[in-house]
Amino acid sequence: MIQSGKKSVIPAVNNMKDFEKLLTAPVQSIIVLDSHVSQIGAITRMAKQNEKHVFLHADLIQGLKNDLYAAEFICQNIRPYGIISTRANVLEVAKKRGLATVQRIFLLDSRSVETGYRLLEQVHPDFVELLPGLIPELIREVRERTGVPVIAGGLIRKESEIDHAFAAGAAAVSTSNKQLWKFSS
Repeated sequence: MIQSGKKSVIPAVNNMKDFEKLLTAPVQSIIVLDSHVSQIGAITRMAKQNEKHVFLHADLIQGLKNDLYAAEFICQNIRPYGIISTRANVLEVAKKRGLATVQRIFLLDSRSVETGYRLLEQVHPDFVELLPGLIPELIREVRERTGVPVIAGGLIRKESEIDHAFAAGAAAVSTSNKQLWKFSS
């Protein structure tokens, strides 16, 4: 997903049409935000057939409760490359099952940042996604304090915002803005 020294923009999709277009695009990873339980198996199969790393946002799969049983189902039966979640218990299951894990943290206020640090210490995810990804100081702080590679996501609408995230130390940027997907590699 994220290669050492290489900055990447990761497309985040909200529908099957965009997902299918990305299967032939020069991107290695795809984040699937909104999905349905009936789609996730096909999404994962198609990604693997096209040598893409698909990350399912476990909290946004319609038709699955966001609990340990759903996490086990995704990990054992669907087997995506990785799982994104705000929930520590979901990520712990995914980590035990050998999937890549992304802890999503919303930067709302000082309390949410401190809660995020506690979750990172508990879960030890492979990556942390910070939303919004427009706060270079926090990107730098989280990376330096935890050593966990940072994905900057949310509200990124311009190429200059991508540049600022990378300059602050982000390993990758996730965006659903299709105009920015052309920078993916």
